[in-house]
Amino acid sequence: MKQIILALLFAGAVFAQAPKAAIDITHAEVTEVLKHAPPAVDQQLKVVDMGKYNLAVGIIHRGPTKDGGPITGIAHDQTTETYIIVSGEGTLVTGGTMENPKPIPATSEAYKVLNGPSTTGAVKDAYSRKVGPGDIIIIPAGVFHGWTGITDHVDYLSVRPDPDKVLPAGYVNPAIKK
Repeated sequence: MKQIILALLFAGAVFAQAPKAAIDITHAEVTEVLKHAPPAVDQQLKVVDMGKYNLAVGIIHRGPTKDGGPITGIAHDQTTETYIIVSGEGTLVTGGTMENPKPIPATSEAYKVLNGPSTTGAVKDAYSRKVGPGDIIIIPAGVFHGWTGITDHVDYLSVRPDPDKVLPAGYVNPAIKK
């Protein structure tokens, strides 16, 4: 029994180590994943076990928004996101107070693969700003974020550090899995 416990501890230590090589996500892979958007808006590219935390990178494609009603969006309980706008433009809305928040079901892909535990709802008293290619926005865990003012599209990378390891380490988007 002692040998089994030691073997399990050793295996856990091996898997908890950071990678020893760079992890590539090529432009061709990003382009391949974007071919499938829509219907999938937010698509995880890869989730890497970095030892003390997981690191996820996704590509998001948003089409035109229907403006005029309440601004809806999401807040992630445990994952921070960094957006890097690669094409298009729109108005990113962050912060404020979420009205009638609803948790994302734990069975959904958004929960299991993309963001971990999260809440959706409409927002009031939020900060709005127009963003476009080259802009970088850091959205801490727990901060509402949503979109308005997208006339054509906005595509952006989302880098998600995951200190609680709620996202699935080793995940690779099926469109690029080799």
